[in-house]
Amino acid sequence: MGAEGTDEAKTTYREAMREALREALRSDDRVFLMGEDVGRYGGCFGVSLGLLEEFGPERVRDTPLSESAFVGAGIGAALSGLRPIVEIMTVNFSLLALDQILNNAATLLHMSGGQLPVPLVIRMTTGAGRQLAAQHSHSLEGWYAHIPGIRVLAPATLEDARHMLAPALADPDPVLIFEHGSLYNVSGELHTPTTPVDLDHAAIRRPGTDISLITYGGSLPKALAAADELTAESVNAEVIDLRTLRPLDDAAITASVARTHRAVVIDEAWRTGSLAAEVSARIAEESFYDLDAPVERVCSAEVPMPYARRLEEAALPQVADIVAAAHRAVD
Repeated sequence: MGAEGTDEAKTTYREAMREALREALRSDDRVFLMGEDVGRYGGCFGVSLGLLEEFGPERVRDTPLSESAFVGAGIGAALSGLRPIVEIMTVNFSLLALDQILNNAATLLHMSGGQLPVPLVIRMTTGAGRQLAAQHSHSLEGWYAHIPGIRVLAPATLEDARHMLAPALADPDPVLIFEHGSLYNVSGELHTPTTPVDLDHAAIRRPGTDISLITYGGSLPKALAAADELTAESVNAEVIDLRTLRPLDDAAITASVARTHRAVVIDEAWRTGSLAAEVSARIAEESFYDLDAPVERVCSAEVPMPYARRLEEAALPQVADIVAAAHRAVD
């Protein structure tokens, strides 16, 4: 047993997500998984490996190479009373289904006067750092966080990877889950929570008093590493994991800034028009008089993501960039 009476088990982010899918398929006959190579191949990143053999081809469905078609099929299934989980290999490919997501999934409940809920979950891999070049490496979740009518999740921990799916499936609105590709191999102790995972609130991953490092997804480990470096330099950084990108937890952000009076927002997307820009604007609107320094932003370079490893590393936010931004705010 772990701390506070919770069970602990050694696992990886990939395995935690797989177990979440397995639990969903076992607990509700309406749930099925569909997407490219999710069946016999086990998913492009191995998340659904073994589920076809366990649940059969009716519940784990390989689809044709057409994101618009199979996301549309998922919307239709959700409208018919099923609980589909649609996997899109990478966020870049989701743009081929953007018409279905924006013009159908996100709008039908509103346009039907509440008569047509779309309880659909769409999972996709996001982010860079794996030398997959520009067409497989961008962080576009901020685009989706712009859209009313959907919920946008970014699980960054083993616990969130394991336990966010169940409440997402229970949501009457479409839910998009962004899984950063760099997290799949992360391993550690998985703590079983005593209460359901809260999709409405950000999480304080590390308390602090001197500066708030606000981030999500694949940038969370970098923010925590930066906080460790700052501690060695007598700067006590608080790390906020947004977890849910739409709707944002404004109260958690403003409460953190009220404690620390400084903020760095870390976002792997491009700086212009980014989620980091939105968070920074909200801090300026709601916490201006709590700030002792301008809000800092650490984002990716404004270029298509390079393939070459050194160029990719140079384009991405790194721990040293976060530490430097914190020092600009604190010093």
